[in-house]
Amino acid sequence: METLEVTPVSRPVRGAIRPPGSKSLTNRALIVAALAQGASELVAPLESVDTEVMAESLRRLGIDVVTEQETGNLRCSGTRDVESEELVELWCENSGTSIRFLTALCATRSGHFRLDGNARMRERPIAPLVDALAEAGITIRCELDNGCPPVVIESNGLTSPLIRVSGNLSSQYLSGLLMVAPAAKQKTTLEVVGELVSRPYIDMTLQVMRDFGAVINEPIPNRFEIEPGGYQGRRFEIEPDASAASYFFAVAAVTGGEVTVLGLNRRSLQGDVLFVEALERMGCQVDWRDDGITVTGGPLQGIDIDMNAISDTAQTLACVAPFATGPTRIRNVAHMRLKETDRVSAVVTELRRVGLDVEEFEDGMIIYPSPIQPATIQTYDDHRMAMSFALLGLKAPGIRIADPGCTSKTYPEFFRDLDRLCEHAR
Repeated sequence: METLEVTPVSRPVRGAIRPPGSKSLTNRALIVAALAQGASELVAPLESVDTEVMAESLRRLGIDVVTEQETGNLRCSGTRDVESEELVELWCENSGTSIRFLTALCATRSGHFRLDGNARMRERPIAPLVDALAEAGITIRCELDNGCPPVVIESNGLTSPLIRVSGNLSSQYLSGLLMVAPAAKQKTTLEVVGELVSRPYIDMTLQVMRDFGAVINEPIPNRFEIEPGGYQGRRFEIEPDASAASYFFAVAAVTGGEVTVLGLNRRSLQGDVLFVEALERMGCQVDWRDDGITVTGGPLQGIDIDMNAISDTAQTLACVAPFATGPTRIRNVAHMRLKETDRVSAVVTELRRVGLDVEEFEDGMIIYPSPIQPATIQTYDDHRMAMSFALLGLKAPGIRIADPGCTSKTYPEFFRDLDRLCEHAR
């Protein structure tokens, strides 16, 4: 397996960068545009494995998705539901957003569908979504009867006025149902059963829906009333990926530098921009502007933090924590165990590999700072493991990243961009 050794910096990193488009927004906009009347143009979308998985699946469903060669923008023309007597098979690799959103989309159409993915995808739960759709009258099942993909669907469209879904494992089940509800034949009420994790992702979903013309009310928390009528095609700009931005904000934190991420601000649709507030608590300075967010590093101190709402940045913070004074506790992220890998266990294992004392809990960890030892970081085919642990190598020699190509899932050019940002500090 290929490895990449991270070159340490000798000075604080200073610079500006604009990460590629948000995966979360790109895949949401693709689903909504696929259901819209008329054509949509998605400006500055992410080009990655996860977004291509989504685009190709939509094409297999008869939806026209084309990449403009000159701009990289995506053009998507919504299509009427045309019943097919043949089985439509969708391959989703290990893209959780894709398989969950597409499962909901297929339930609104007429036909027979099968959605599958790689070995890890077959371990990722989808039962709460399957159960919600089954209770709503859709013929749907997990093919292996284990609550995970493959998922097989036979549908004639979504007709139930009330759908109840569990939200404690992932917010993506609710997001998928929300986005397809305007395509239902009547007003639909969606009700969350129990706890809802990662609420900022639901707020993002709702805003994308409204931007395309959906009418949604939330009379009480986590109960959503969606009017029928679909969406209208439009031009929609994709923000830079806030989860990816967290690595560059963290570069400023661990090197004592100053890094500006362009294209994000307080009005961002992505909750992960609030990662900078965690860095601020640790001792960094944050400057919010209309055209970007700047983080300036300072002496770091450990914190105790609930990261349920921004769990995709928990790995980033875990790799800032070793450079702080005092321990850092990350709480309420048990749902991270169901991501591309068991991210809680993986982070703990790899931090211990570099010589750190780390306590593992069901819902998180405590990290005790100490000198970092050279090691090859295993990445578990998880893009966020590769990107977050690269931070250690900026300050400690001998940190090698195994399978750096796994970042192609959401950020194919990550290591090139990181090198460019840091080149003047070496």
